[in-house]
Amino acid sequence: MNERPGNGPAIEARGLVKRYGDEVVAVDGVDLSIPTNRIYGLLGPNGAGKTTMISILTTLLEPTAGEAKVVGLDVVKQASDVRQRIGVTFQEMVLDDELTGRQVLDYHGRLYRMGKAERKARTEELLALVELVQAAERQAKTYSGGMKRRLELARALMTTPEVLFLDEPTLGLDPRTRARIWDYLRDLREEGGTTLLLTTHYMDEAEELADTVGIIDRGKLVAEGLPQELIEQMGADTIHVIGDGERDEFVEKVRTLPFVQTVDVGRTVIQIGVDSGSKRLVEIISQATGSAFTVEDIRVSKPSLGDVFLKYTGRRLRDTDGNRTQHRMPLMS
Repeated sequence: MNERPGNGPAIEARGLVKRYGDEVVAVDGVDLSIPTNRIYGLLGPNGAGKTTMISILTTLLEPTAGEAKVVGLDVVKQASDVRQRIGVTFQEMVLDDELTGRQVLDYHGRLYRMGKAERKARTEELLALVELVQAAERQAKTYSGGMKRRLELARALMTTPEVLFLDEPTLGLDPRTRARIWDYLRDLREEGGTTLLLTTHYMDEAEELADTVGIIDRGKLVAEGLPQELIEQMGADTIHVIGDGERDEFVEKVRTLPFVQTVDVGRTVIQIGVDSGSKRLVEIISQATGSAFTVEDIRVSKPSLGDVFLKYTGRRLRDTDGNRTQHRMPLMS
């Protein structure tokens, strides 16, 4: 088996492209470099190219152009070797419902030619890790959604992967189960040295887990960086404005105000980064006067990763973090 260069990235892509026919470009020239022992959060709207990226990196799809390597191995030319070094969980759960939890793990180990003693030890270790020891002899079809997610995670870890790909790992789970899985993933990185690439629709999940986030939209990587650095670029506070009329004129007036740090115009929402939102609301609203722009909705919030996402894609992503401090005027639904 080929070994990875000592200091090379765990995941690397250069000019990665995936086309379907002449019209659909699912991945459009993506460059990516993820160091070892990191958690990378890949965010994007539905259809942005996230799952296609994971499918290429896990050898399920071949790129149309460009190249990608995982642990230094080419995902096309050395696909078999790559599969030996990675673990994967998909958005759609793929468990044999007739097998027990213990059998799911044991059979997966057999597929990877693990010895009997190693399979047994690893199975017991992982059942304990994901808190399924008491349910190990039950068929998977009797498991709850959260239990199935945890079993899939254990299966992906069965072969001690160097890189773990997780496509929406906590989709549809209750907050307690999500938090438990977050703890598992942190432990993997901190104790096991595993590199993780995860996609998620939950902004709080990305903020909590990811060392680095990348935002993909229409197949292109449009932003990348540390979550807190991306958030800080939005300003101390963010004022969100929705209105009707001459938006361009209103925006130009707002840009001239000395306390305005950033202005980002989305499809429906204008985001204005300011030094102090509660102090600046009246002045922002006053700029609409005489500019043929009517403010229909305005609110102030501490900037979040969701605001960064809106800035770069013009769309909101489902965000379950309800703990943000917000001051709203009674306009926005």
